Amino acid sequence: MDKILIKNAHIVSDGKILLGDVYIESGIIKEVADHISAKSPDVNVFDAEGNYLLPGVIDDQVHFREPGLTQKENIHTGSKAAVAGGITSFMEMPNTNPQTTTIEKLEEKFEIAAKTSYANYSFMFGGTNDNLDEIVKVNPKTTAALKLFLGSSTGNMLVDDETVLEKIFKNSPLMICAHCEDEDAIKANLATYTERYGDDIPIEFHPIIRSEEACYKSSSRAVELAKKTGAKLHVFHVSTAKELELFDSKKPLKDKKITAEVCIHHLWFNDSDYDAKGTLIKWNPAVKTKKDQDALLKGLLDGKLDVLATDHAPHTKEEKKNPYTKAPSGGPLVQHALPAMLEFYHEGKISLEKIVEKMCHNPAILFDIEQRGYIKEGYKADLVMVDLNAPWTVQEDNIFSKCGWSPFEGSTFRSRITHTFVNGNLVYKNFRHYDVLKGERLTFDR
Repeated sequence: MDKILIKNAHIVSDGKILLGDVYIESGIIKEVADHISAKSPDVNVFDAEGNYLLPGVIDDQVHFREPGLTQKENIHTGSKAAVAGGITSFMEMPNTNPQTTTIEKLEEKFEIAAKTSYANYSFMFGGTNDNLDEIVKVNPKTTAALKLFLGSSTGNMLVDDETVLEKIFKNSPLMICAHCEDEDAIKANLATYTERYGDDIPIEFHPIIRSEEACYKSSSRAVELAKKTGAKLHVFHVSTAKELELFDSKKPLKDKKITAEVCIHHLWFNDSDYDAKGTLIKWNPAVKTKKDQDALLKGLLDGKLDVLATDHAPHTKEEKKNPYTKAPSGGPLVQHALPAMLEFYHEGKISLEKIVEKMCHNPAILFDIEQRGYIKEGYKADLVMVDLNAPWTVQEDNIFSKCGWSPFEGSTFRSRITHTFVNGNLVYKNFRHYDVLKGERLTFDR
């Protein structure tokens, strides 16, 4: 569709909600106004009928498992689930097989996405104890960031050599995104519970094994290193109230050198949910207490937490049903993160403007993404139409992730993603995808 006119939409952007129209041509937003008439007979008109039009969500942390782990997910199926959830751009992590720790492997992933992705894409380069020579070669204008695992997780990419770590912080041409959990603390806790229970540790001990102490010790060390070296640091998936003291709520985002992300599962679940959900909600870092959950939402609202993401990390049902020590951490979230946040809106916990700020505007600002994240003239037409009063229930036959399950299964959401546009192309409408693979490689104004 070369020319599109969206009529009668409540347009949510720049902290405001305006009733109006949006005209798109060749994938670019050309006009946003109270009223726009079709300029020629070949314009495709969509009547929003008073529904809400949001910028496409930018998810700064997904694991789409390609290459090497495609029994769980791949870029095609992951991006298919993403656009069904209103996510039009994603940044994928390096702990695939092989790992994305060389320029060659990085470019191979870009080549796959160019052929198979519904959504716009970038990939994070992976840091290890021995690839600093490769890190310094990465082009910051074409690659999202550097990912460091300061606690082990899926993929065995732990960076634990303190000398190397400081060199990376000093020399990385990219912003550093860090998974922060202290490995020694986790190993000690795991040994205690393994001695008591063997492999079949009750899941409720997961947030005690991967504890508040382990998170804070690692996050505070990363923040200390960033301050010492001047590196730009983004701490992924903050999961505890205590960690919030490490982050600043007063500076504008564009002036911050140290920032933080929270993920949907740490806002939605707490440790009381382990009884019902079991290892389906086993994540690293762990879902923790109600106190932590409440503090994280407050931190999102007051500006200590800058970005809301998914950490979409699917595994098969069979893998997740294993005993505790063999059940992998992670779960599929891209399809349901925005509907879940809209539930918080219905409950009066967050405004639509704030959801858009944290899921659309702020990722674009933080990563210096060119022409995305807003509904503005001259920007790419990545748009999501939402009906706030169209209830639906998550069930197996409407889950698009390849793994085929969701921690939200059985939940009824009051809001529905009705249309998703990527670069001005309609790619999704009411549980139906169009075979329009128009995702583009993200570029960065650095």
